[in-house]
Formats: sequence, C-alpha cells, structure tokens
Amino acid sequence: MSLLDLSRQVALGIDIGGTNTKFGLVNHRGDILAKGSIKTDEYEKVEDFIESLYQNIEPLIKTYSPHKNLDGIGVGAPNANYYRGTIEQAPNLRWKGVVPFAELMIQRFGVPCKMTNDANAAALGEMMFGAARGMRDFIMITLGTGVGSGIIAGGSLIYGHDGFAGELGHTIVKPGGRKHWSTGSEGSLEAYASATGISITARKFRAEFPDSMLNEYPEDEINSKTVYECAIKEDPTAIEVFRYTGQKLGEALANFVMFSSPEAILLFGGVIKAGDFLLKPTKLHMERNLLPIFRGKVKLVFSELDEADAAILGASALVWENNNK
Repeated sequence: MSLLDLSRQVALGIDIGGTNTKFGLVNHRGDILAKGSIKTDEYEKVEDFIESLYQNIEPLIKTYSPHKNLDGIGVGAPNANYYRGTIEQAPNLRWKGVVPFAELMIQRFGVPCKMTNDANAAALGEMMFGAARGMRDFIMITLGTGVGSGIIAGGSLIYGHDGFAGELGHTIVKPGGRKHWSTGSEGSLEAYASATGISITARKFRAEFPDSMLNEYPEDEINSKTVYECAIKEDPTAIEVFRYTGQKLGEALANFVMFSSPEAILLFGGVIKAGDFLLKPTKLHMERNLLPIFRGKVKLVFSELDEADAAILGASALVWENNNK
C-alpha cells in the first residue's frame, strides 16, 4: 500500500479585500504553487468579478494541479458568513446586501467552496501551516488597519450561532473612550491597537511634547511605521506611543485569556513590526491583569507566516479544516 502524497492535493485560496483580491493554488504542505491577483473594486457586479477570477485561475489549475482539478476553494472575505457562504453588508465592497458568494463560486468552478472572514482564515492558516501547529486552543489577533481575531477552541474555530463570533477588536477596553471612526463606538480595542489607532495616539502625544522627533513629520505621514522609526532612535514620545498601545492591548488580552484559556495568543499584521516596543508592554499588562490561575501559562508570540502569503494560505486551509481535527 503506497503512502498518500499530500503534495498532490491542491486547494484554491482566495483573499478578498476592498481594493485587491489575491489568490493562489496551495498544496497540503502549505506550498503556494502559483498565485495572482485582480482588482476587486473594478467589478460592479459580483458575477463579473467571479468570471474574471475564473479566467485568471483556470490556466493555473491546468498547469499546476496534478489532476487538473481542485479539492476545493477557500475564501477569506470581509463580513463572510461561514454557515451561509455569504458576504453580508460588507462596507468596503461594491456588492451590497447579502451576496451568495460560495454558491456562485460552486456554480462557476464546479468544486466545493467554503468561506469565512479574513481573521478566522488567518487562524486556520496558522494552525495548519504556522506557529500554532499542534495547538488546539489559541487566539489569533490581527493588527493592521483594524484589529481582527479568530478564536480556536478544542481544535475548532468558534463561529457562534450566526457565523460572526470573534469580533474581539470591537470589544470595549476603555468605556467612554476614543470614538471609533467607522462604528461610532467609544473605547474599542481597534480604536487604540490598530495601525489607525496608533496614528491617532501618535498625533495626540506629539502635540503634547514639542521636542519629539514625531514633530519632524508632516501630519499625513504620522503612522505606525514613522513611530517605529522614531522609537528605534530612542525618541521617548514614540516609545511611549507603543507602551500605551501595548497597555491597552495587554489589558484586552487578559480578558480574552480568561474567556477561553488559550495555550497561546498569536499576533499578526503590520503593527507587529514594532517588535519588543509593543510586545513587552503588552505582555506586562496582560500578565498584570490576569487571575493567578492564568498567569505565566499563555505564550504571546508573533506569527510565523509571511504576511504577503498568509491570507492565501489561511483561506486554503478552510478546504482541509475538517480533515485535521
């Protein structure tokens, strides 16, 4: 009896963003055999978008899939409902209302299609291909323009009764605090720990400290990258921006730990490039706010997945998730 060659199983991973959609053919070992992208916002009708996907992907399937077909399709998308296979009321997409995306993909490609939001997809990718291999309980926190999350408990993603569980970025960390620019909520984690939140904090802090290096930049160039550039030059104000951000993130993570008792919390996204400027205060304030039974038990680690490929890998992991429990 010959061993099953997992490298010959191929899935299509698709990451739908407001501006660009990335896709790739991925084998069971996490090798991306081929990849590409199209513009999301060029297509007013979702049917035209799917047809463009098909025309771009079909040649890749014929070239790189050993059996000229796919095991399935996994899609990461904003406001994606895992149970229904729909994209629902996505604010940054042109297709409004409830879009039966998975059903339309199945009709065009002729293979099964599953979908979830991008942070859930990242958690699955981390569990199958990244730093969470072998873990059955962990939380994935994505720190980018916003703050997303995926919660794995007992080896399974928590979706909730309606498919939208895991919006930890919108939990309130400072009641009556900073007003969110989109939702209008006051004091959410995303308002402080996202790249957007860091920019707001940096503008506020630099106004209070005229000698800060941050004041050498124009207003529209104040972002997490420029804050990091000043921090590595030992600018106290920039270092304080990350300390303050880490405090808010750590306090929130303590709540998350006491909710699901994970083995680890994985941090992913552009904001983590700040390294120890962010990680050390985050760890300090997480531990400080935990009950004694949780202290020292939860690893706080950065993702191992390449940021450019993580969304594709995470989406493809949807195809095989039931086979790895």
